[in-house]
Parts: sequence; structure tokens; C-alpha cells
Amino acid sequence: MYTTEALLDIHERTHQSLQKLMQHCERFSYEELNRNIDGFGLSAIRLQLYHMIAAEEYWVGVIKGAFDADDHEDDYPDLESLEKYRQNVVQLTRDYLRTASEEEINTPRPMLTWQNKERIMAPAHIIMRTQTHIFQHLGQILAMCRVLGKPESWLAFPITP
Repeated sequence: MYTTEALLDIHERTHQSLQKLMQHCERFSYEELNRNIDGFGLSAIRLQLYHMIAAEEYWVGVIKGAFDADDHEDDYPDLESLEKYRQNVVQLTRDYLRTASEEEINTPRPMLTWQNKERIMAPAHIIMRTQTHIFQHLGQILAMCRVLGKPESWLAFPITP
């Protein structure tokens, strides 16, 4: 059983790491942030960052019964716009978690996902998935940073405040 406090803590720590990564990415030029690098699925750092943030927004929307499955990556052409987007999504998730009961977040229920596919899911599992998803792409972006000659040494889940 998950608690809202635990999920809020995990969410906060995850976004601390993402924010540090985005600060590291300020070293890159616009061209470098948008350079296609083979082998990473989403082939540019900016697209990876957008995807992480948009995925959290999408899944919180699924939980709330109102999601947007369209890509709006062109609305976020630079790190400044992506950081504002990240902050908005962080607040969206916080607001949900602060108002949801522990019974609600732990009880599986039918939810509609992309293409109106109904799935039985617990909101806590969805929130956890969004956070682990960030670390998956954080690792990919760190590898991309190394390829571009600007490595960052450590951005794991922070175990201390």
C-alpha cells in the first residue's frame, strides 16, 4: 500500500534530479539540444525532456479522466519553456496527490487511455511509473550528454534531502 506522503516524496526527489539534469543541459547550444543522436529512440535531448514531462502530464490526466494524447513538442522549443512546462506538470501531480485519499490511490479502477482503451489500474502504480520513466530517460540523456562531449557525473535518485 502506498501513502500519499511517500508518493509526494518520491515525486519531489525525482524532479530534483530532472531539474539538475535540465540545469546541466543549459551548457548546450540550441543546435546541440536538437541534434539527432542515433540509438536513443527519441533522438534529441530536447525531445527526450519533452517526452518525460508530457508522459507525466498524460498519465495524471488518465487518472483524472481527462488526458491529452497529442504531441505538443513544438510548443517547447528551448529549456526555458520546458522548465516552465515541467513546473506546471509538477504542480498538477502534487495537486492530485494532495487531494486524493490513500484508498483512492491504491484502489484499481477502470481508466481510459489512448485510443479509448480501458484498463484497470491503481493511481499509485501510475504515479510510480511516471517517476521510474523519468529515470529511464534521464539515463539516456546522460549518455547523450557524453556523446556530445559534456558529461555529467551523477544524477541518481537523491537519497538525502
